[in-house]
Amino acid sequence: MFAEIITIGDELLIGQVIDTNSAWIGKELNKVGIEITRVTSVRDRSEEIKDAIDFSMKRVDIVLVTGGLGPTKDDITKQTLCEYFHTKLVFSEKVFENLKKILSDRIPLNKLNKSQAMVPENSTIINNKVGSAPITWFEQGQKVLVSMPGVPQEMTSAMSNEIIPRLLKKFEVEAIIHKTFTVKNYPESVLAEKLESWEDGLPEFIKLAYLPKPGMVRLRLTGRGVRKQILEDAIAEQGTKLKEILGSNLFDEYDQPIEAVIGNILRDKGLLVATAESCTGGLIASKLTSIPGCSDYYKGSIVAYSNEIKMSFLNVSSSTLETEGAVSEKTVIEMAKGAMNALKTDCAMVTSGIAGPGGGTPEKPVGTVWIAAACHDKIITLKQESDRGRELNIERACNNALLLLLKLLK
Repeated sequence: MFAEIITIGDELLIGQVIDTNSAWIGKELNKVGIEITRVTSVRDRSEEIKDAIDFSMKRVDIVLVTGGLGPTKDDITKQTLCEYFHTKLVFSEKVFENLKKILSDRIPLNKLNKSQAMVPENSTIINNKVGSAPITWFEQGQKVLVSMPGVPQEMTSAMSNEIIPRLLKKFEVEAIIHKTFTVKNYPESVLAEKLESWEDGLPEFIKLAYLPKPGMVRLRLTGRGVRKQILEDAIAEQGTKLKEILGSNLFDEYDQPIEAVIGNILRDKGLLVATAESCTGGLIASKLTSIPGCSDYYKGSIVAYSNEIKMSFLNVSSSTLETEGAVSEKTVIEMAKGAMNALKTDCAMVTSGIAGPGGGTPEKPVGTVWIAAACHDKIITLKQESDRGRELNIERACNNALLLLLKLLK
């Protein structure tokens, strides 16, 4: 079963608002066997909206439209849908009562927000439980178009509580199963070459996608079109083959970020971790704290950008900084010991380097980063080299620090 998404709003096309709705919808629909084939963004222009709808309705069975349902003049989706489906707006007492309930004690009810109770006559109206704009469901033959607000919390509420259950009741969907593996120590092209024979031997109903990130590559296997048990067995078999080919470089079989994997291990082992960051500026800490429940194992961070902070808070010796420099293996080792001591933890992750674009020397060019991970008395280090631009240098160093700690923990 296939669907397309149409997002409406000038703000999306000029970069003022980032479209997070489509990513969320795609992820949730895929869980239930509905695959998104295309996402289209259009301006708040009636003819452009109708063209996009017409194109999608000819291609797929389900069209999901978000945005343009507010009370102001630039919100034209509702009227445009009436034109496309040859119907008119009528007043809905049910929507009006919901509107009064939603807006009570928050926003005065005026003629603009009262106009949101005007709905397309030949459609199924679904009340919005968290906002003022109703959801409209149109059917044309065996095809469905659903129009939802663009406000993320309103859209997610409507999709979770109303739209997905109704779609599953109306359509018979096939199983889709994803399995994601994360690989370290391989550039994407080298990994693809190593896996060429294995990839060529995949069953026809299993597809492979390469999803590179700085310092790692995720491999996603997607199976569809046959019974769920057959898919699960076939993907498990391919996972076993992958392990035989890649060995310890295949370190994760779950579609979750590495910081979540590390968090689970730390929690299971009863270990605490701290971070001491120079060139990454707190990015490792940010990744760790993005995981709910991280307070079980994460104590805190010292962003030691200057040598003074490295000495004062992490007990890095002045002689090390003078003879080896801040960007050195000895410095990150001392930083790791200092972080565990200062923050009273069992483990630590540390970075110190030259992110760029300036600051490099012939001996230590831009892109050089020393990274350390420590657990109790064990410390391992990595020298990251090559300049890929400031943002990628930082992101890569952060991921490499996480990979180092994962290696120690496992």
